[in-house]
Amino acid sequence: MQHYPILSIVTLFLGAFLTVIFGSKNETVRKFIALVASSISLILVLMLIKPVMIENNVIQYWMGNWRPIHDWAIGIGLEVDSLGLFFGIIAVVTIFLSIVFSFRYTEKDSETDKYYVLFLMLSGSVLGLVFTGDLFNMFVMIEIMTFAAVGLTAFRNYQEGALEAALKYLVLGSIGSSLVLAGTITIYSQVHTLNMAQISALLFNNLTPSTLFAFALLLAGYSLKAFVVPFHPAAPDAYMSAPSSISMAFSGMVNKAGVYAIIRLVYVLYHAMSFKSIQLLLIIIGTITMFVGVTMALAQNDFKRLLAFHSISQIGYVITAVGVSTALGLTAGLYHALNHTLFKGLLFLTAGAVFYATGTTDLNKLGGLAKKMPQTAAVFLIGAFSISGLPPFNGFVSKWLVYQATYQANLAPVTIVALLVSVMTLASFIKVAQSIFFGQMPKEFENVKEVPLSMRIPMWIMAILCVLTGIFPNFVTKYLISPAVSAALNVGKYIDIMMGNGYAEKILGKPVEIPAVDYVLAGYWNPVAWLVLFALLLLAVTIVAVAGGFNTASLPVDGDDSKYEVFFGGEANEYSHVKGNDLFWGLKYDLRHYFGFMHDAHSGIINDYALWAIFTTTIFIVYIFLLVP
Repeated sequence: MQHYPILSIVTLFLGAFLTVIFGSKNETVRKFIALVASSISLILVLMLIKPVMIENNVIQYWMGNWRPIHDWAIGIGLEVDSLGLFFGIIAVVTIFLSIVFSFRYTEKDSETDKYYVLFLMLSGSVLGLVFTGDLFNMFVMIEIMTFAAVGLTAFRNYQEGALEAALKYLVLGSIGSSLVLAGTITIYSQVHTLNMAQISALLFNNLTPSTLFAFALLLAGYSLKAFVVPFHPAAPDAYMSAPSSISMAFSGMVNKAGVYAIIRLVYVLYHAMSFKSIQLLLIIIGTITMFVGVTMALAQNDFKRLLAFHSISQIGYVITAVGVSTALGLTAGLYHALNHTLFKGLLFLTAGAVFYATGTTDLNKLGGLAKKMPQTAAVFLIGAFSISGLPPFNGFVSKWLVYQATYQANLAPVTIVALLVSVMTLASFIKVAQSIFFGQMPKEFENVKEVPLSMRIPMWIMAILCVLTGIFPNFVTKYLISPAVSAALNVGKYIDIMMGNGYAEKILGKPVEIPAVDYVLAGYWNPVAWLVLFALLLLAVTIVAVAGGFNTASLPVDGDDSKYEVFFGGEANEYSHVKGNDLFWGLKYDLRHYFGFMHDAHSGIINDYALWAIFTTTIFIVYIFLLVP
């Protein structure tokens, strides 16, 4: 059992190595290697649920059997607790489904051996990051992750903007990695160990100016990897330029790696959530990220770029909830991190399906695809309802928990912003639904067909999971969320496996109890009733639509409505199609000064974005030195 974590990581890296040797000339071989590697990794990680999450153990593995000498860590260890495993599960599910989707999605691309090599490297690095117990090894995994992500962003380098997006990711990713390395070196100079459990024990009630400086650097570096505002400018271009299967991976596990690192930093390494100033900092960052992300999404005319800004916005919910620093807040944050992986992964896959079928994701060029791609339209609606926080889907549960956590913490303004962002999210996806799946279909898409089965299966799996995690919140929290929350709030086992049993309780006190999340706490009494009601309403709408109830042209006027028809000489009336940038034109006009400012701020100039990152890091350093006791 203790070998499962290292095997799950090595399998993915080995898959990348074997693809280089055996898969460079044969498409079938490289697909087979990727599928086998991702499947084995998925199985190995899922087999850890019982010993780690249910039985509450921490699995430790020392590379090369370099165990601690006199209670001092000298080797690199993997220390898998429920928090790390939670993010590991998110990663392997994302990896497997993305690999399956890729088989047909990338069939028109050349040199897909490079695609699978980089993807398996990206996957192995994310899994290594969340399983490692060594701070420097975490930096190494971040470097591999960044390198692979840059290559995948530039994979379709023939597309306009792909190389520019990769360059932005490289520059900003390098800044983030440099901050993490500098913070790691500073910590090591003070505590003389890189083992995170030992660092946690040594830093408890023992913060110095040097360790606070390291904290600021690490927080900034990890925030850049999580794409929180204002460290986010590389994300929209990367998400848009990369293949949709990779955009799903970026949203589903790469930014979650940054979120995991932030949680591990503030809750475990530094015990920093006891400081009100750190709580406030995370809440401010999260709230700004929520609002900026969703308002920028409203202004987008490209489906994938719109999804990218929504991904940024939803991470704001997670960071805000984490910053509340209560058991309920952390439960809300982790639940929303899980849900974000599901519904945003689903939406990126639907964007990939639309691109596969039509060759574009431009909202102004699409329309009426629900007739030709009914399954894609159906799963899109599930994803849209989920991200908008409508019951009985999963986004409702986690957002409701965020509302409760912030309100109970006397943060009513934050609760109001979170509610407003949900409304704006729904408005944004009304725009997408109208622009892509409903309305008038352009002539060039009349021969469009539904995507292949191997692309539909991952989408339906994600859609079903969006429903199940919304209907059964108590099951999800009991077996996935609560153990992870307990691991973050009660780091005793994590420390004791390194320092010896009983050591943690002497310095940290008794463990914190984690409240169970039942149906009432999750915001509704009977989610099954919500599902039945929703299904009946959907059935009724479908029947009316099929019967022609929504086609006003079928209603006769004085027995003959031909005199009301406009004659276009047999040509389609292009003005009858509501374009994506027209649907909320009034709102954008009323807020034109805000949108103008945001447009100017997102100039596309790499130097500006690098300056943002450096300036914000400086603010972090000054803030922490002034306000952290």
